[in-house]
Amino acid sequence: MTLGAIVQSSAGFGLGLIAAPILLLIDPALIPAPLLASGLTLALMISLRDRKGLDIRGIQVALLGRVMGIIPAILILSRASPKVFDFIFASFVLVAVITSALGLSLLPTPRRVFVAGFLSGLMATISSIGGPPMALIYQHSKGLRFRGTLSGYFTIGGSLSLMALALAGKFGWLEIQLALLLLPGVIFGFILSRPLAGRLDQTETRPIVLGLSFLSAIAVLFKAIYT
Repeated sequence: MTLGAIVQSSAGFGLGLIAAPILLLIDPALIPAPLLASGLTLALMISLRDRKGLDIRGIQVALLGRVMGIIPAILILSRASPKVFDFIFASFVLVAVITSALGLSLLPTPRRVFVAGFLSGLMATISSIGGPPMALIYQHSKGLRFRGTLSGYFTIGGSLSLMALALAGKFGWLEIQLALLLLPGVIFGFILSRPLAGRLDQTETRPIVLGLSFLSAIAVLFKAIYT
């Protein structure tokens, strides 16, 4: 949790993709609600720290997409195994990373932000790894705007996903206790990230985004195979 929090606090996202596969091996009950809840705390701290970089309009459009993505995610969680979805999403991320690495510029237009929010909500609600779609759309942004926008989106979007999980009976007192167990690592990682985040303000985040997105796809495949 500390390592994932350091990466997300510095680069904008990464807590889920780093922590989720390991937590899944420790105890499947830690995924998705407890990790989402602890990640919500981290997102709130980052968005307050980097609030000057918030893209309010982009967040609003992405949240609309996320709401639309949460609905099928809850249906999948309640009626079917998420393995097939994990494979499909991992394939999407790999294709997006390869396409972006080849030079395709995915500027954050309203339509693309909406689609990214939809995919992010779908994935985060099922597996707690929802950063790559939004990260790929904002990959050419500077560190402050990238972290601020994604964290603002994760703060509200994570709350919506947790409310949906609660309505589906998958987020209750047990999950809150498990989230509190994960919280110290999140806070410690956030504190340790301050020097690195300051340096990233002056650099392009694209290489980090592509690398983390690739790792995310591998993490999702790992989850699908071993659960």
